[in-house]
Amino acid sequence: METQLDIVNRDLGNDPDALIRWALKQGNRPICTTNFRPFEAVILHMVTRHRPDIPVVWMDSGYNTEATYRFADELARRLDLNLITYLPKRSRAHREALEGPFPGIDDARHGDFTQEVKIEPFERALREMAPDVWFTALRAEDTPERARMAPLSRNGDGLLKVAPLLQWSARDMYQYLEAHDLPNNFDYFDPTKVEEKRECGLHLQH
Repeated sequence: METQLDIVNRDLGNDPDALIRWALKQGNRPICTTNFRPFEAVILHMVTRHRPDIPVVWMDSGYNTEATYRFADELARRLDLNLITYLPKRSRAHREALEGPFPGIDDARHGDFTQEVKIEPFERALREMAPDVWFTALRAEDTPERARMAPLSRNGDGLLKVAPLLQWSARDMYQYLEAHDLPNNFDYFDPTKVEEKRECGLHLQH
């Protein structure tokens, strides 16, 4: 038997604007997460056109490139984002003074590192903001795990997770940026993933 989400996924899953409009009617405390990676301006522009004041949540690990920090500031100004930044409980300088540079993905400490700089700040954001709708820029072509996801899903806590761009290609994203004269950022690095097609675990847990 089809659920409501099955029906909406089928009918609106390839129409990002319609999906965003529908999802915004399903709750009172929506958020949109971002990491200011390549093409993030697309989801932020799309969602804020419908809800200009939506909280945009950034888990800043402290390990972003200089270009990413400049891009984040530029985009926040351009789109007048209601940007809310969550930081790890220890600064990068504090962590590195005690433990050295971030561990590689083959290092046994990498899981704890990811938990500290990304997962814990995100879970803290969920506790403090208690969102009921979560917009994310996940795309199926990013990783094999994401290719198996649906545009709409609910996690174990009932949070509605919305990936309006799930079926979009990099070409679709580029054309949207061009059409709306939006900036992009390709000088991006995530120390919790390292490899382009690797998951950090955040979207698998939530």
